[in-house]
Amino acid sequence: MPVLQVVIDTNVLIAALRSTRGASHRVLRLIGDGRWQLNLSVPMFLEYEDVVGRPESGISLSVQEIDAVLDFICAEANLREIFYLWRPILPDPKDDFILELAVEAQCDYIVTFNVRDFVGAEAFGVSVITPQQFLRKLEEIQ
Repeated sequence: MPVLQVVIDTNVLIAALRSTRGASHRVLRLIGDGRWQLNLSVPMFLEYEDVVGRPESGISLSVQEIDAVLDFICAEANLREIFYLWRPILPDPKDDFILELAVEAQCDYIVTFNVRDFVGAEAFGVSVITPQQFLRKLEEIQ
């Protein structure tokens, strides 16, 4: 089975850091698993860093713990450079940089809770699925 290429939307990271229960946290714990590769760009990382650092994020981790998670993500992810822009494509232009990363990395999946926000991604060969659906693809859950 080929290694799946994946982009994780910020909302999945936030959910994973808010609670150790649920599919998002399980996906986060599987970063580095040989069955899939997380892809990251500078804009995606900056979004992660910005959103997890907001007081209203609901994350109860310390700054040091959050930094450790972000460092781990950077160490494990496949860093991609975006040389072209496909904007505007998606209903919410703020999500276009996520699709651009997925296209550049030839991703199989964008993992997000906002599946409807990525209508049009399928035209680029990228499937958009929830964390729970992704865990099913990995045969982590039934």
